[in-house]
Amino acid sequence: MNTRYTTAGIFIKNGRVLVAKRINEGALSGKWEFPGGKNRQSESLSDTLIREFKEELDVQIFSKEEIFTTEFDNKDTHYILKAFLIDIPNPEFTLTVHTDFLYAGKKELKELDFGKSDSKIASFLLENNFLED
Repeated sequence: MNTRYTTAGIFIKNGRVLVAKRINEGALSGKWEFPGGKNRQSESLSDTLIREFKEELDVQIFSKEEIFTTEFDNKDTHYILKAFLIDIPNPEFTLTVHTDFLYAGKKELKELDFGKSDSKIASFLLENNFLED
């Protein structure tokens, strides 16, 4: 089984976290997620986040510290998902693979329909008081 790293950027603004809703195609069709994506060979995880946010939201980010790791299997690949706190100096987005975005507080985060691995990140954020009501 192959192993690949994937990333998620956690941007918290005023006690709320950025989440985006995937377009209606692919494995995560219509699901909410923490933006990020798969690592390319010879790319650092920080560079992966920077590239993915540029591709998905057309925005520059700065990666900070890693806060959460989970693992899962999909088909013939074992994934290691690492979530990082990030900063977005100018959070004005152009959506390319999402239909919507929002800043979710605790209540919204509990109600949104996430994919399995992103729901683990959401639970971690809630359990560790990263967000406000």
